[in-house]
Amino acid sequence: NGRGIPVGIVPSEGKPAVEVVLTVLHAGGKFGGGGYAVSGGLHGVGVSVVNALSSKVSVEVKTDGYRWTQDYKTGAPTAPLARNEATEETGTTVTFWADPDVFETTEYSFETLARRFQEMAFLNKGLSISLTDERAAHVDEEGKPLSVKYHYEGGIVDFVTYLNSR
Repeated sequence: NGRGIPVGIVPSEGKPAVEVVLTVLHAGGKFGGGGYAVSGGLHGVGVSVVNALSSKVSVEVKTDGYRWTQDYKTGAPTAPLARNEATEETGTTVTFWADPDVFETTEYSFETLARRFQEMAFLNKGLSISLTDERAAHVDEEGKPLSVKYHYEGGIVDFVTYLNSR
């Protein structure tokens, strides 16, 4: 996991940075050190658009020594950012439920998502991405939910190795 989306108050917005990232277009990557060196997103609009088009979004951030949580409904926070138990872990988990009133289908292909997340992990050296399919009918041969985790310390070098092994 990365450092976690910052949770401090953005003075110009009067809101925690994580809330700004999830609710304001073009806000991603602006916090702490001038932005990201590499991004798999769409110029800061990705997660805010996902939030706006979802019936529910839950974000969990582990940073600054704590686990922080906040839920959203159709793009708006349902409660203030909550500081939870202490932790030494870092990272961000975003879970979303696409709004069926917006999309004609909310059924996702595990294989398509897994492939895209693997590409993102190759492009962002050291990033860990986990995907678990919690739908009842989507299990492996042992009856466990389909799950993958990608992490490539070598980034593009690992991608070339992967391609050469196929």
